[in-house]
Amino acid sequence: MDRTITRVLGTVSALRGLARVVTISAQEYAVLVSQGGTTSGWVGEEGKRAETKASTLAKIVINSGEIYANPAATQRALDDAWLDVAQWLADEVAIEFAEQEGEAFILGDGKDKPRGILTYPMVANTSYAWGKLGFVASGAAAGFSTTAPADALIDLYYSLKKGYRNGATFLTSDLVLGKIRKFKDGDGNYLWAPPTVDMPGTILGKPVETDDNMPELAANAFPVAFGNFKRAYLVADRQGARVLRDPFTNKPNVHFYTTKRVGGAVVNYEALIRRTLI
Repeated sequence: MDRTITRVLGTVSALRGLARVVTISAQEYAVLVSQGGTTSGWVGEEGKRAETKASTLAKIVINSGEIYANPAATQRALDDAWLDVAQWLADEVAIEFAEQEGEAFILGDGKDKPRGILTYPMVANTSYAWGKLGFVASGAAAGFSTTAPADALIDLYYSLKKGYRNGATFLTSDLVLGKIRKFKDGDGNYLWAPPTVDMPGTILGKPVETDDNMPELAANAFPVAFGNFKRAYLVADRQGARVLRDPFTNKPNVHFYTTKRVGGAVVNYEALIRRTLI
């Protein structure tokens, strides 16, 4: 049952597949992140070497939240059913857990659950500040510009520092991607390129993943994210799922009390996730 749940989590949750995932053995996981700040200088052969500044380290603590499910089946159903009821329950729980954590990775408030990428304070991309994620405006009040809609995606692409663009991915919902797929450049070529054998669909040469927890087009919404999620977001699993088969508490039912502890948070704010402002 544990293997089933772990497998489904990896295939259903879009952000889990993009993020860095670690397995931990404690309630929380701490990450030290360099905020830069190291300085240097030029000097002659016999010039004095004054002390220079060192990098500043920031500590991010990711606490594990717990998802639980407690489905039940009668002992007679388990004994007589022509299908494997226990396996069926495992599949159902796995899908439910994947949907719950997938929503939390995007929209979670961080209280007894992961903190989602859309819940962090935001700042204009030109005014980077630690603890905040940058955004780029689309140039329209409640949708993409009607005159040059692709420009917002190009601006978003180049708002990410060059060092992070290698390995970066676009993340949006199916509804928004349906509109983006119609964008064309000045020569009439579609901005979106179809998937190939070893590459999903791309925009501006970068992979595109969809997650319907991302918002739709609306005023003051942030429906498109672009970043190197492996470096931006960390998922901390507390040693997989646990299943307690309980035939005693509520006879004649057998409960499959299933729990999974997981945390998640942004660990690198600098130009790793950029969202278009609609």
